[in-house]
Amino acid sequence: MKIIEAIIQPHRLEAVRDGLDRIGVDGMTVTEVRGFGRQKGHGELYRGSEYAVSFVPKIKIEVLTTDAKASQVAEAVKSAARTGQIGDGKICVVPVQDALRIRTGERGEQAV
Repeated sequence: MKIIEAIIQPHRLEAVRDGLDRIGVDGMTVTEVRGFGRQKGHGELYRGSEYAVSFVPKIKIEVLTTDAKASQVAEAVKSAARTGQIGDGKICVVPVQDALRIRTGERGEQAV
């Protein structure tokens, strides 16, 4: 099993959700996060004064999937989230040792 963790731009969330729907992904976890990468934040103009925004709002998506489907999920996220601009985000594929569905007690890939 793998967990796909992706940090994306907030306005790309619906496109990513649609892309994951098309490949049959049943669920995901979405968290609003803040951070920065190579762009080191950005400048904003507020009431005539410019100030630096060090942490940019982003969305973190987590999808638990089987080993066989992990690359397809990562590719779907990449295709849907990519704008070609700085700040598109990152995707990490992380191995999962075990998973347990609380309601039924299923373990491993049956819990996915």
